[in-house]
Amino acid sequence: MARTEPEPVPTLTAEGYRITVDDGRESFFALSIEETDSETAWLISDTVCALDRMR
Repeated sequence: MARTEPEPVPTLTAEGYRITVDDGRESFFALSIEETDSETAWLISDTVCALDRMR
């Protein structure tokens, strides 16, 4: 039986951002999750509030 090498596991990075719009009158938070070795594998999601404030 031929032995196969396991596929490499992608490396992910995450960053949090506070995005300000309307000349500083409005802002929101966003989270970006990206695969470090790819220009097309990423996800950005806005959030309503910080998780610790939801309790």
